[in-house]
Amino acid sequence: MELKVAFGATLRQARLRKGLTQEHFSLVSSRTNVSLLERGGTSPTLVKLEELCSVLGVHPVSLVAACYIRKENITDLKAFLAQVQKDLKAIDT
Repeated sequence: MELKVAFGATLRQARLRKGLTQEHFSLVSSRTNVSLLERGGTSPTLVKLEELCSVLGVHPVSLVAACYIRKENITDLKAFLAQVQKDLKAIDT
């Protein structure tokens, strides 16, 4: 699955699970842009990702992690999170 498509599907799933409409994002993004993101037509900037996540009430890293779980069809969440933790320790030296 293409990364933009995985992100869009993850954003849409998170929005729907929170019971939000695309209009709930109107203070941070137009409905048209949210729709484009959800269809995988574009990717958000880091600033836009943070704004979208503020509306969703989730940490941006959580949304990105969920996106990669979808993209790579990860089934072992514990192993995935252990790898992320290992990577973070290696980066933060």
